[in-house]
Amino acid sequence: MIPHFFTLLTRPDKAWAEIRRDEEKNSSNYMVHLFLLALLPAICMFIGTHYTGWSLVEDERIWLDTRSALQLSGLIYATIILGTFIMGFFLRWMSRTFEARPTYNQCVGFIAYIITPFMIAGLGALYPTRWVAITVIVLAGVYATYLLFVGLPTFMRIDNRQTFLYAACTWGVGLLVLVNLKVPMILLWVLALDPTYERNTVENQGYSNEQRAQEEPGGL
Repeated sequence: MIPHFFTLLTRPDKAWAEIRRDEEKNSSNYMVHLFLLALLPAICMFIGTHYTGWSLVEDERIWLDTRSALQLSGLIYATIILGTFIMGFFLRWMSRTFEARPTYNQCVGFIAYIITPFMIAGLGALYPTRWVAITVIVLAGVYATYLLFVGLPTFMRIDNRQTFLYAACTWGVGLLVLVNLKVPMILLWVLALDPTYERNTVENQGYSNEQRAQEEPGGL
């Protein structure tokens, strides 16, 4: 079982105290949580893009072939892991301003637990549509922000009055890291790996035989 997973979702105040205590004993305790849970959005993306498919226009369904779907899933997994370690570096760098003294591993672990809602939101990739994506991302963002505000005073041992500014800085840097990782990832996948799409257009049943005849040469 992934450590602290259910406690983070039900009792985050209690979870952060336990996480801090565990990280002081073993600063790499977050590894199981991060590497296992990051598989969830990657696997769901493979299933959604290869088996479920998506639609951009009416009566058309698009899928990725196995190779392209695996490549996309692998890139997403690598981006999550890399982004977490990069954010850990920036979080530790910012901690000096707020008189916190966490180790690098503790900062990476803190970010790994903060992004838990976003990794759970990866379940939305099973049915890749615009509104499903927007809904799960917004919900994940709200709960991740809540975890951030609850966790900073407990995990970082800072004054509650510094929480808002520290959280705002963390969010700002997080968005910059996300953009600077996701854009190159997409460009690499589209331009270098050359994904293969499979399309299936459903014939409009309301298209009458008379209309077909008129479009044939000579009306025949």
